[in-house]
Amino acid sequence: MAIFPPSERLWWNLPIHRVELVWIVVAFLWGIAMFSMMVYWHAMGRQNLSNETYRTTPAQFFAKTEAMVGKYKVRDERGMPVVHPPADSDVYLTARVWSWYPLLELEKGRTYRLHLSSIDLQHGFSLQPVNMNIQVHPGYEHVVTLTPNQTMEYSIVCNEFCGFGHHTMLGKIYVVDERGAP
Repeated sequence: MAIFPPSERLWWNLPIHRVELVWIVVAFLWGIAMFSMMVYWHAMGRQNLSNETYRTTPAQFFAKTEAMVGKYKVRDERGMPVVHPPADSDVYLTARVWSWYPLLELEKGRTYRLHLSSIDLQHGFSLQPVNMNIQVHPGYEHVVTLTPNQTMEYSIVCNEFCGFGHHTMLGKIYVVDERGAP
């Protein structure tokens, strides 16, 4: 035995209570407001990265990284080269199981074109404490225009699970003043 006869069981045939109608209207207007804010922040929020993406091969990208390391290496830190490229230059950072190569030393207030790629797996580039996040794929070169505004040590964390040693995949970007002091 049904509560309602068959002709009244279809929900669209039932009357809407006034309180339900008010909540439907409020939810609809809130959804429109939130959607409008997404469009506004996309256009005006200055939060979107100015990035470009190109096709490449892991070998080609790693060759560019090695050329930069050979040209601008200033020291080693725990077996990893630290490079100090000139301002307004292209800087290459390679993701590979389970490290970011090389360590970078950039100048405060100067602009760089940071090229990111992976030579093996998909990795996540998360620059902390800025909270910049980019998915780094093999076969693609991501280019981000970067202007550091504080002298400090930034950490690069892989935030895309890449295997057994994922938790150890850390990198560094040192931002120094024009004299080279941190």
